[in-house]
Amino acid sequence: MLHDLLLVAAGLVLLFFGGEGLVRGSVAIAERLGISKLLIGLLIVGFGTSTPELLVSVNAALDGTPEIALGNVVGSNIANVLLIVGVAAVITPILGWDRTAVREALVATLVSLAAFALVQGEVITRMEGIAMLVVLAGYLFSSYWLEKRDREAKTFQHEAEEFEEIPLSRPWLAPVLAIGGIVALVFGADMLVEGAVNIARDFGVPDAVIGLSLVAIGTSLPELATAIVAAIRRHSDVVLGNVIGSNIFNILAILGVTVVIQPIEVTARFRDIDTPVMLGAALLLLALLFATKSIGRLWGALMLAAYAAYIVFLFSNGTGA
Repeated sequence: MLHDLLLVAAGLVLLFFGGEGLVRGSVAIAERLGISKLLIGLLIVGFGTSTPELLVSVNAALDGTPEIALGNVVGSNIANVLLIVGVAAVITPILGWDRTAVREALVATLVSLAAFALVQGEVITRMEGIAMLVVLAGYLFSSYWLEKRDREAKTFQHEAEEFEEIPLSRPWLAPVLAIGGIVALVFGADMLVEGAVNIARDFGVPDAVIGLSLVAIGTSLPELATAIVAAIRRHSDVVLGNVIGSNIFNILAILGVTVVIQPIEVTARFRDIDTPVMLGAALLLLALLFATKSIGRLWGALMLAAYAAYIVFLFSNGTGA
């Protein structure tokens, strides 16, 4: 048991620092290559902060634990809204977002609705995974085109700038950070999945519950760290862009790539409980962005309370779901 706990702890640490290193190193390299901040924010930051989810989900699917793979994606999206936005709003009320955030939240809700439709079947197939990747390519192209046209829309550029705040003093540090981050992510994903599966089986906790809770929170640590720093700096657009973009990437990229490599069988609990909760969280965030001018500390506290209630429900009813 101690060995498994150490594996999980080491895996979480490696995922956190690996994700940070990969994104910061990649952003620095991209800047030196003259890549625009819009593309850096859209592609490098978007893919980089979701790399822990990708490696963990692929690893879990290949290891024969599809519930951890799917639970990681669904649980991460729930945590992104209820936990990460909740924490950020409690630190500093989120306000002053531009129309890009509302548009992206609408996309995230539609993507969540598509995921809800996908889990109604018995298996998420390779063809459905390819379709998700095609939709992702269309989303990236349209987002780049729309923000390029709209001079007031700076969400993705601001995300890139958030990672430029800490300059790298030596030129060789950027590739070292990027490569080191990838290595740390690979080992961290393997350790987290192995330790989590062993603990789940020792305590009789279903793989799905571990994936939806421990693994999902662990792979969302880069987003949580970015959101906390952005909230302290009162960069509301970065908080929202980070969370919403991650939710879109988690479904279209992470789930898409995972099922192309290894199709995932869907159990009843994802149809009846967890994916509806994920869709509800997406709808809540969209409603708040559309109908209000700020997400204050009260809303943040309510989100955290809802997330705590969901986690309690997971562990108290998981074996019977």
